[in-house]
Amino acid sequence: MTEMWQIASGFFRNLFSFDQTHPLLFTQFYFWAFFAIVFAFFSLFGKKVLQRNAYLFAVSLFFYYKTSGLFLILLLTVIIINYFAGRWLHSVGRPGGRKAIMILCIAADLLILVYFKYAYFLVDLVNGLFGTEFAVHDLFAEIGNKVAGKEIFSVDRIILPVGISFFTFQAISYIMDIRRRRIEPVRNFLDFGFYLSFFPQLVAGPIVRASEFIPQIRKPFNLSRRWFGIGVFWILNGLVKKLVLSDYIAVNFCDRVFENPMLFTGFENLCSLFGYSLQIYADFSGYTDIATGVALMMGFYLPKNFNSPYKARSTREFWKRWHMTLSKWLQDYLYIPLGGNRNATPGTFICIFTIAAIAVFLSGSVWIGSACLLLVAVVAAVARFRPGSRKAIITDLNLMNTMLLGGLWHGASWNFMIWGGLNGIGMLIYKFWSRCNLYVRALVISAVTLVLGTLCVTCPKPVWNFFFVWALFTLSGALVQMLWHYCRFKKSFSWLGNAWAVLQTFVFITFTRIFFRSGSNLDPAGANEKAWSTATGMIDRIGGPWDLSVVPDIIVQYRTVFILLIVGMIIHWLPERFKRRYRICFSRLPLFWMAVVSVAVVLIAYQFITADLQTFVYFQF
Repeated sequence: MTEMWQIASGFFRNLFSFDQTHPLLFTQFYFWAFFAIVFAFFSLFGKKVLQRNAYLFAVSLFFYYKTSGLFLILLLTVIIINYFAGRWLHSVGRPGGRKAIMILCIAADLLILVYFKYAYFLVDLVNGLFGTEFAVHDLFAEIGNKVAGKEIFSVDRIILPVGISFFTFQAISYIMDIRRRRIEPVRNFLDFGFYLSFFPQLVAGPIVRASEFIPQIRKPFNLSRRWFGIGVFWILNGLVKKLVLSDYIAVNFCDRVFENPMLFTGFENLCSLFGYSLQIYADFSGYTDIATGVALMMGFYLPKNFNSPYKARSTREFWKRWHMTLSKWLQDYLYIPLGGNRNATPGTFICIFTIAAIAVFLSGSVWIGSACLLLVAVVAAVARFRPGSRKAIITDLNLMNTMLLGGLWHGASWNFMIWGGLNGIGMLIYKFWSRCNLYVRALVISAVTLVLGTLCVTCPKPVWNFFFVWALFTLSGALVQMLWHYCRFKKSFSWLGNAWAVLQTFVFITFTRIFFRSGSNLDPAGANEKAWSTATGMIDRIGGPWDLSVVPDIIVQYRTVFILLIVGMIIHWLPERFKRRYRICFSRLPLFWMAVVSVAVVLIAYQFITADLQTFVYFQF
């Protein structure tokens, strides 16, 4: 009897305790046992909307506790602040008062985000500017220790709460939409808490607007047989993406190379870059697929977050297909308030000077910041004396600010800033490129290729080789396109032009990921130095001399990884109508055969697990 009691007490202790080394993940069997229990009790509520929402709110809080421990208090704090601020904001009639309340609430949200996410960056900035020696000190941990009366929490290191960027941005959009009178505040606290903490999308998105989700929580549960099948499909699709593609490629190839790129050949470094492009897509979209399926099983529809992004024909189109809810959030709540394509605002120039200051600090060079400000001064002068170009220049400034701040949203690292800046530059170049005729394109890229080729000869460095090869790649496309213009059969083979644009965009996006991946999964205390070392080391290896004789051996050694890369990209590039067809076919299967297929897919997917389950990449943001 005593032994049974110990087993039972141990089970419940593990069930209701938080293990920092094993957070609750979609890929764990424990999660699916958890969801089965949740769904079983959920089915008892039927059309009782208030009880259902209260139940799911409690379940979501428990889920976040199992994922982040006592940071649950932080989530509850954000919920309470924004619930009462929304009610207060709606009750005030004066525009000035409404604006003040909005600013106050958003400031509170951002202060919480900045404290946990940018504390190391700000402390380093102050120390660098004033020669001080401040150290990061976790005030919340210290308060917890005083309340407990003993040293339970470490005060020497600030831990980033999982999903803080996502639920903070969701809260900000709620307050701003009330300020703009697009929505009315949620009257019931449980309904609002449920909206902000809904567990499938809580820790890694998609970012759900109140206008999209609140109407759903007021409706009784309704799930057709077909939508049940679609939900199961999305769950299986996400598990395969995460376990078979993302985790296997990461553990067996990409993570090894990025850990120390100098130990691997240029070919391996290049392949790991392309592997990471598939890995992060499979990881992030896999999470979204599972979240979509789980939510759908409970009768809720989450917004689409990915639309085959590697089919994009330009950088601009890519950001309309990748992390679509964040892109739309940045457009509505950052780009447009900055002035969008209409005019420059004080916020535009505040962002410029702030980004220049950050560039000085992160690079350690005043010349970097001076160059940024000089470039902006030249652009402003052109806008001042050429009124016809003013609108385009203002649009470009606001776009660049948005992309740079979007990069910093991922982390206060020089590499994230470069990554955001490169994507912004890519969008601006595409705008220029699309306005040029074929001859100007060929002339411009020829000049760039010539300059880079000259640098390779006169000042040989791997980085010049790297960009020279990229320029040759782009030049070949421009020349072929120019010749293609005179081909009498060009309409019959127009798909080739689209394929080439997709390939160029994919290669460019993959290149920017050098800086994104190098800045990820690092301790904030030393992230900048480590990230920059990794990125430059990888560029040196790719741009340095290659020993082609070892390539066949590398392909054989990593054959499973390369097969998965090829298969994954082929599936990604399949026509959308074909994917929709097999999705619908699965949803129409009889329940018995749907269960058989599901068990088979899960068993196959879990055969690819080679180590402990990997957390989702975007948990760190």
